[in-house]
Amino acid sequence: MTSEPTIQQLFDLSGKVALITGASGYLGQSMSRALAEAGASVVISSREQAKAQTLAAQLPVVGKAKHHGVRLDYFDEASIEQGVADAIAAAGRIDILVNNGYERVTADWTSVTGEQFTRQLANATGCFLLARAVYRHACQRGGGASIIMIGSMYGLVGSYPDAYEGICMASPVAYHALKGGVVNLTRHLAVYWAKDGVRVNTLSPGPFPATAVSSELKARLSSKSPMKRMGRPDELKGAVVFLASDASSYVTGHNLVVDGGWTAW
Repeated sequence: MTSEPTIQQLFDLSGKVALITGASGYLGQSMSRALAEAGASVVISSREQAKAQTLAAQLPVVGKAKHHGVRLDYFDEASIEQGVADAIAAAGRIDILVNNGYERVTADWTSVTGEQFTRQLANATGCFLLARAVYRHACQRGGGASIIMIGSMYGLVGSYPDAYEGICMASPVAYHALKGGVVNLTRHLAVYWAKDGVRVNTLSPGPFPATAVSSELKARLSSKSPMKRMGRPDELKGAVVFLASDASSYVTGHNLVVDGGWTAW
């Protein structure tokens, strides 16, 4: 008989280092805790060094894990390179990247300017540049890496106009373009980087509105979901650990959708 890893071993991130952007966000907080709870040393990035360090200090510590904070600006290529270098200097290596950083656009298709639309798409540029920097690091040190892009159900489908009408602006068209691009960016990089042991996948959340979103909008969105409710941030924890860990060692170029069945209609 050949030996095989146990489930506990497959999902264990002990000894691994995960870099996560956007860890202060509504979903980023849960995902960063998930990585830490699974045993990883977590490096949190932020445009503000002090903020990153504060968030890192709040994470649970499992075993010999050590968490760190670094400064990294998604919209500045030099900052991306420096942030990766600082993360490696602090933690010794990077095995996992969760590309969760994102700057919102506050205009829908009726009023968004060309400049706003272009800046929104620049999130994809930062996402790619950061992924490439981690890929290059993985190739230099050997051992591979798992890169997780954060997409959205709105990278797959359009939104329901009646869900937003009379309450707030429509779901931003630039956001849909961005997230659709991230899904296909993942596929493209996955096939080029697989030979080097670097897996690239997308995690696409469905309806996970932040606490500040109006109850009326949440009710309308819930009516569109087969499960008739909104997602909880903790419901992404298992998915992100799966993609980060050896439990998904034969998965690359995949878009894992966690949406309560939204895109199954």
